[in-house]
Amino acid sequence: MPRTTNNVAAHRRHKKVLKRARGNYGARSRLYRTALETVNKGMSYAYRDRRAKKRIFRSLWITRISAAARMCDTNYSNFIAGLKKAGVNLDRKALADIAARDMATFTNLAKIAADA
Repeated sequence: MPRTTNNVAAHRRHKKVLKRARGNYGARSRLYRTALETVNKGMSYAYRDRRAKKRIFRSLWITRISAAARMCDTNYSNFIAGLKKAGVNLDRKALADIAARDMATFTNLAKIAADA
């Protein structure tokens, strides 16, 4: 029986990896084995950082809300607790957007939180 190889599939697989490795320096974009290591590492970083991004944005929103709350003579924890007691169901993303764009509305929310 003649020897068979899997050249077509292997070539396709290599092309796929090398295409993903474009933009890397030197052998990382040219040689299959190093490119494969680079691509795999990059994919694991991407997976990890898609989850980390959510945490980073939440902390950014909290920082923005905290800064705006201090301008309204309160602190972050009292502001959030007051909104919860008053029954205002705005998430931190929306609150941070209001704090950045519309300070008058945020001041009204701070008054509602202080009254509650």
